[in-house]
Amino acid sequence: MQIILMEKITNLGQLGDVVNVKSGFARNYLIPQGKAKRATEQALAEFQSKRAELEKIQATSLAAAQAVADKLEGLLLQIIQKAGNDGKLFGSVTNANIAEALVAQGFNIERSMIRMPHGQLKQVGDYPLTISLHGDVTAQITVSVLGEATL
Repeated sequence: MQIILMEKITNLGQLGDVVNVKSGFARNYLIPQGKAKRATEQALAEFQSKRAELEKIQATSLAAAQAVADKLEGLLLQIIQKAGNDGKLFGSVTNANIAEALVAQGFNIERSMIRMPHGQLKQVGDYPLTISLHGDVTAQITVSVLGEATL
């Protein structure tokens, strides 16, 4: 299915590109989220008339993401979980726990933005993680998992 991208999408294209994607990806994700429209003559003409406005919106969101990334870069986030004597956690620290801790510190971060390359954290220690704020903007943080003594 041919679609017009309404914003930059990583590994797919830039704003205004006409690309071919699988029908399910377009119907179930891109079009409902407002990230793309079907590539019809009418949609192309409408896009050309709104292109400057869309580029301005994209530049604004990029600048906002960069400002948040500057604040987040190098942040040390401490999360306390119950752990055994050997440092193994009872349960695990997930991206939802990390997002919750970041929101408590005043950052507007969703759990889908947090990249955990090795999966959930199941041991006490320090872990470097990446926060993907925008297609072009990422920030590196360190999550320090501390063990809470159990009785």
